[in-house]
Amino acid sequence: MGKNRGQSVRIAINPAVLTWAIERAGKQTESLKKTFPKIEAWATREAQPTLKQLEHLANVLRVPLGFLFLDTPPDEPLPLQDFRTKPGARPSRPSPELLDTIYLCQQRQEWFRNYLLSIGESPLPFVGKAKVYDDPLAIAVEIRAAVNFDVEERRTIATWMQAFSRFVEQVEEAGILVMVNGVVNNNTHRTLDPEEFRGFALVDELAPLIFINGADTISAKTFTLAHELAHIWLGESGISDPQMFHLPNEGIERWCNQVAAEMLVPLAMLREIYDPHRELSDELSRLARIFKVSTLVILRRLFDATFLDWDTYRQTYQEESERLRNDEQQTSGEGGNFYRSLSRRVSKRFARALISSALEGQTLFRDAYALLGIHHFSR
Repeated sequence: MGKNRGQSVRIAINPAVLTWAIERAGKQTESLKKTFPKIEAWATREAQPTLKQLEHLANVLRVPLGFLFLDTPPDEPLPLQDFRTKPGARPSRPSPELLDTIYLCQQRQEWFRNYLLSIGESPLPFVGKAKVYDDPLAIAVEIRAAVNFDVEERRTIATWMQAFSRFVEQVEEAGILVMVNGVVNNNTHRTLDPEEFRGFALVDELAPLIFINGADTISAKTFTLAHELAHIWLGESGISDPQMFHLPNEGIERWCNQVAAEMLVPLAMLREIYDPHRELSDELSRLARIFKVSTLVILRRLFDATFLDWDTYRQTYQEESERLRNDEQQTSGEGGNFYRSLSRRVSKRFARALISSALEGQTLFRDAYALLGIHHFSR
């Protein structure tokens, strides 16, 4: 009887809150009617959902249940500075997937910071070291040295994926957590949209963290990682969608793009090996293979080096962008063995520290499982 009473408890939900929750999830009322036949009546207060129905609705809309009890829609701002410059990249509100990813990364960063404090680690000297008025070329040289990024070494790496993995490894060895994931935590039903964001940086002097949208292309992820490194050096947390065609008006993003471009494709080296006698499309492909970056990055650097005039650059960029949209495979890198790819999604450096702490009894296993997004790990 108690169970039946519990199921019959009706909850008065504010129509404005219901509309907010539906829009927040990117859904339409019509699409929810199959699961919730009376949802339109709830929106007009002609009917009220049971507590069980409300719990189900919160789960479907991926919104905290408590929000649905509010009298007015909550203010849920993006918890990071927004540096996105791509047209259409600033939606009226951040998606639940983006918000949940940021919150999870903040939780992981907080745990890792406390862990480093517990073992007496010192702050990293490069976090916040640079200023936006510093020479981007000089900072690019400094970053390459700090993360042991060798442009010549990359020439010998066979594939873009291997080159990107090596890049991630080098950044982590320098003390920066790098998480690459195309879904929220480990939920394959909640994909991250590169059109909304490509990456973000969470600056901390002990535990800086870079998140890369794993649903993006390999070449785009490479540039995003370099771009977010510049954010770490600058000491500016934020969410980004780095692109090469137009330098952003926003000073920080412009500077970070310049640093990233010089780090990946040094102009001095480009000028030495560029062959103006080749067909441009062939030369773009050749140089992209050498530097293991997108042909769009190469194109921008050729323009920066004054090898191309603006009209040629603009037309070729548009053509190349279209070609890449049609031809470049979107590689999430999330396939294969779940536990083998877990370290890439949560950062190998982070996973190693968390598992060690749990096995030593310093961290509760349930907390370790939650931070890793798994049910158990082998002891």
